[in-house]
Amino acid sequence: MEEYKEKRLFLLDAYALIFRSYYAFIKNPRITSKGLNTSAIFGFLLTLDEVLRNQRPTHIAVVFDTPQPTFRHEMYTGYKATRDETPEDIKKAVPYIKRLLEAYRIPVLECPGFEADDVIGTLAKKASERGFTTYMMTPDKDFAQLVTDRIFMFKPSRSGNESVVWGVDDIKREFGVERPEQVIDILGLMGDASDNVPGAPGIGPKTAEKLIAEFGSIEAVLENSGSLKGKVKETLETNSAQVELSKKLVTIEVNAPVDFDEKTLETEIPDREK
Repeated sequence: MEEYKEKRLFLLDAYALIFRSYYAFIKNPRITSKGLNTSAIFGFLLTLDEVLRNQRPTHIAVVFDTPQPTFRHEMYTGYKATRDETPEDIKKAVPYIKRLLEAYRIPVLECPGFEADDVIGTLAKKASERGFTTYMMTPDKDFAQLVTDRIFMFKPSRSGNESVVWGVDDIKREFGVERPEQVIDILGLMGDASDNVPGAPGIGPKTAEKLIAEFGSIEAVLENSGSLKGKVKETLETNSAQVELSKKLVTIEVNAPVDFDEKTLETEIPDREK
């Protein structure tokens, strides 16, 4: 009889890891004799190799964003509008990274109209329904909203520090919430400058955490804004529509149109030649 093996799925948030790798070497970039900056490729590969060796995933995929606008851009034209152009060196690195993943026989997943976050959220949910333990591999705090007893956040090691795995208790502690999904409410209140999500002007992480600890959700905060005082009360009452929109923008979609095909995600032996 074949021994029962825990099914461990690792979903890598490609661009978050690529940007992180690129900036890790920004003071000392890796440049080839022909002038190609390989920092992002090298850093991404180190991360991938570390995961394959130390975590031994039974299933794995790398998820990329696509250039097409997403449903969030349709909801709010300012979404991600303040982002700087992607550095040219990263744009050049991506095709090499995809070729490397092909050599590793690791599937590259994309879904036009949705972000990598949504694809990861959808697959993590589908996998947990089939008894998998899923690790969402990303430094991005937005993923905290998806953590359950079967879905974990995995922050890869950086500059000599160990990798960090966050489960439900870690999310409760880090964000001061009762349930991980309340992270959506905190992010919706404080907004997100990097994605140009407005939130409530002037409300930072501390105030957002305090309000959600007291009321439980954005809807309850807005309903009870009459009981608040001063600037916070005024801000919430003036910007209630913007706060509700922000909550929608920071909510990761877990029903994106992607199939969960267990077989294609199985970890395979890399093609050494390639």
